[in-house]
Amino acid sequence: MQPTLTHIALQVADLDACIAFYGEYCGLEVIHRRSSGTTWLAEPGKEGEFVFVLLAGGGERPKTGGSDHLGFACASKAEVDDVAARGRAAGCLVWEPRQDDYPVGYYCALAAPDGTVIEFSYGQPLGPGATPIDH
Repeated sequence: MQPTLTHIALQVADLDACIAFYGEYCGLEVIHRRSSGTTWLAEPGKEGEFVFVLLAGGGERPKTGGSDHLGFACASKAEVDDVAARGRAAGCLVWEPRQDDYPVGYYCALAAPDGTVIEFSYGQPLGPGATPIDH
């Protein structure tokens, strides 16, 4: 049997701020919250496919914009620009929008409250309606 990726879990310093960030910018909704604070987030309608788990007790990561990041697909370049504008206004924009060669596409990035870099892209061969990458 081939294993299936079902979740990613991150320890974060400010659980409530991170839950709010992922809701506002990524459209993730809380689907489960334990008494310990551990919180499962998912895209609406995809709760049985993949969840993002936030755990209390982490430290803040440096907001340097290094290569480590989580990626979210957007429906258009305009949507990437909108996320960048909102992030810029909130002081959390890490990478200005830019176009890169295939398969990277058009993207920007924000820093979540714990410092995790979140990429928002358009034109990658990933996500709804995408054409798979050529090998």
